[in-house]
Amino acid sequence: MKNRMLCETIQSFQKNVMNAIGPKIAFGTTLALFLLNGLASAQSAPAEFVPFRNFIDQTVTADASDYLSRPDSKVKDAAAFEEMRKHIRNMYRDVDVNHSFVQDSAHYDCVPVEQQPAVRRYGIKKIATPPPDSILHKTADEASLIAPASQQDSENPFDAFGNSVHCQDQTIPMRRLTLETMTRFHTLKQFFQKSPNEQVPGQQTKYVPGGPAHKYSTTYQYVNNLGGNSNLNIWSPYVNTGAGEIFSLSQEWYVGGINTGVPPCGGVQSCSIQTEEVGWVVYPAMFGDEDSHLFIFSTPNGYATGCWDNTCGDFVQVNGDASIGGRFNPTSSTFGGTQIEFSSEYYLYEGNWWLSYEGKFFGYYPGSMYNGGQNTKHAQEVSYGTEGVGTNVWPPEGSGDWPSKGFGYAAYQRDLFYINTSKAGIWETLTPDISSPKCYSIGGPDSGSGDWTVYFYEGGPGGSGC
Repeated sequence: MKNRMLCETIQSFQKNVMNAIGPKIAFGTTLALFLLNGLASAQSAPAEFVPFRNFIDQTVTADASDYLSRPDSKVKDAAAFEEMRKHIRNMYRDVDVNHSFVQDSAHYDCVPVEQQPAVRRYGIKKIATPPPDSILHKTADEASLIAPASQQDSENPFDAFGNSVHCQDQTIPMRRLTLETMTRFHTLKQFFQKSPNEQVPGQQTKYVPGGPAHKYSTTYQYVNNLGGNSNLNIWSPYVNTGAGEIFSLSQEWYVGGINTGVPPCGGVQSCSIQTEEVGWVVYPAMFGDEDSHLFIFSTPNGYATGCWDNTCGDFVQVNGDASIGGRFNPTSSTFGGTQIEFSSEYYLYEGNWWLSYEGKFFGYYPGSMYNGGQNTKHAQEVSYGTEGVGTNVWPPEGSGDWPSKGFGYAAYQRDLFYINTSKAGIWETLTPDISSPKCYSIGGPDSGSGDWTVYFYEGGPGGSGC
């Protein structure tokens, strides 16, 4: 509650400043906004460091009645709580952690690559070799108004408790999966899913009456592909959970299994849809804060299963070049100021869907998880854009400003290309899909040169009546 009130105060202050002095914000005002946003983030940090072994012991002995009675708990009942506890214990079964640290709002455990949950789940005997980083598109140096994303403070290699925030070789940082986080959801299934009414841009889906609704501003292209690339401009739009808003994100989708005629999953979207997804999200229930976090998602069966980040153990991380679920700091928080972005590329290589972050491959979805489906061969659609979820009110998407405001004010995605089945990079030919024009829109897609050959602006203010 305190974090939400503080964020509301910050948002109100930002709007008042913009109304008073316009887009050219003075240095002192920018500094004040930076400090206020830093305070909001700091308040969500853990109050103490909990070693991994202590965390496991606390999970084993946790009392369901304690969690069911907590003010922020939404867990359905004792049986749902027990299912969550069982999942956590299974995720960390036979995992030996020698180093942990605290970053943003969570603990991270340095898990040996061979002991991570996906290796056990899929019976992987040998970790796959990543594609050479040399095949990735290298973004040219940009003007001073664009800066690369960061998940760590390069000036401080230690957390507030004196622990190094880096994992040693042959281990990877796993954001700790806790009962505190999971019990903010009714069930384990709800914790995993993007909500019952998730859909693929450009595709129809079933609708669950009374469930939260997804609203989008997206672009897409139907084309056989082995993946693709985007540079995503990062913002932290405020998600008002007290009003029923749930999350706001910007992402890439690579989709297969469309228009197959396979019997439906209880609606018009077929069970055969498979996706690989990556982007940034503000999701207070998932992360416990109002910050923007790196996320991944994949489903092999039309969103019947799949999970945020690596919370169900379906992604194999091979190095510590990215922290899945990690907070971005800073973001493009000042209108007219420096724009923060990250590049991310999916690539189907030797049967696995590899993912890169800022020019380095860091992990993959194993081909075996797709059960012989379309995405074991290639995807059939690429899509880019924003997504927000709410009940009667929907959150801002992108920067919260309209795409027509352009660079420095609206969120964007750029350097957009797909990888064809001959492994060549091809510039996108995208079609806008604006399903909620009262709340969100797309600016473009437009054509430029270099890394701006294909780009667009995205998002909008949200609100009611979307």
